[in-house]
Amino acid sequence: MTDQPHNPLHGLTLQAILTTLVERHGFEQLATRINIKCFTTNPTITSSLAFLRKTPWARAKLEAWYLYDLRHGHS
Repeated sequence: MTDQPHNPLHGLTLQAILTTLVERHGFEQLATRINIKCFTTNPTITSSLAFLRKTPWARAKLEAWYLYDLRHGHS
C-alpha cells in the first residue's frame, strides 16, 4: 500500500464521506447537487452506497463535493 499523505480522502471510506454529507446537508440537498435516483427516491445510506460503489462518475461527484465542503470550512 502506498502512502498518500497529501490526499485528503486517504483513509476515508465512501460510507464515511456519504454519511458526513448526509448529516450536514441531507438527502434533499444531495439530490439537488447530484441528481441521481439513489438520492431522490427513498434514499438510504445503504442503497446510495450500493449505487456509488458501482458508478465511478457518481462517486467522483460525491468526493468532489466532500472536498469542496472541507475547503470551505465545513470540516
